[in-house]
Amino acid sequence: MANLGIYIEYKNNNFKKSNKEVLSFARKSGRDTFAIVFADDISAIKDELKGINKVVQVKAGDKKYQPDIYSETLVSIIREFELKEFIGINSATLKDLMPRVSAKLDATMINDCISVDLDNSKATKPVYAGKLLCDYKVIDDFKIFLLRPNVFSGEDAEGNDPEIVEKSLLDAEIKTNIVEVIQSESRKIDLTEAEVIVSGGRAMKSKENFKVLEELAKVLNAGVGASRAAVDAGYATPDMQVGQTGKVVNPKLYIACGISGAIQHFVGMKTSKVIVAINTDPEAPIFKKADYGIVGDLFKVVPLLTEELKKSL
Repeated sequence: MANLGIYIEYKNNNFKKSNKEVLSFARKSGRDTFAIVFADDISAIKDELKGINKVVQVKAGDKKYQPDIYSETLVSIIREFELKEFIGINSATLKDLMPRVSAKLDATMINDCISVDLDNSKATKPVYAGKLLCDYKVIDDFKIFLLRPNVFSGEDAEGNDPEIVEKSLLDAEIKTNIVEVIQSESRKIDLTEAEVIVSGGRAMKSKENFKVLEELAKVLNAGVGASRAAVDAGYATPDMQVGQTGKVVNPKLYIACGISGAIQHFVGMKTSKVIVAINTDPEAPIFKKADYGIVGDLFKVVPLLTEELKKSL
């Protein structure tokens, strides 16, 4: 049976919740699994890595993420341990890194997978803005699958402690110069990982009015998102954008406030388990896609909803 490699995202002491989904998938696969972590200290996450055969810890020192160096190092590890399959989170980092690895190894990569069958080298992912699901059969020797967050189960770690092998970053020709990395505010919940999201559209009217949504989000421990219209108007920051040109999210609950429901936004959140829409226009397209709808002024409805939830939660 082929050796399986998995990429664990861990930086700034932040262990992504979606890592649990990748790790659970790997444990259930029955394969010898090699987890690759780019971090100088992994002592805080050792318990999360139980049940994995081997952890390859790449110490980067004071060097920050650089795709040319990381991809060259990762390819070297894949070859050394004869990995034939590789999985990770369908995140911004891996959507940047893994295509480079795929090109270096002349391998197939399928991102945004909602189903993966390693035994038969098959995967399923949404296509055409989520209108269809496409099944892929991979015939290459080396295969890469990136899993959509909040689709696969993330169970608690169990099993023996893994063997840890330490590596260092390799030198590589730098073809990409990262000029600046703009960090989101630490208080924000990563929308791709959030189980509940409250989003606002153009009807929010101003950046300050997003405080209404933030109050509701605080009660629900939710992330705060926005439509492209709200971002373009300057009401919200780009990292909050949900949609075809923003983030694809998959929460248990998505509350759309003052969002019309254009297809560009819908494709970014259509797989939400429950969709609640709040809009003054009873003919807004969002109501045709929502599980529950409230026709009303969001500036009246949302505060009332917040207060009622405070009483019950």
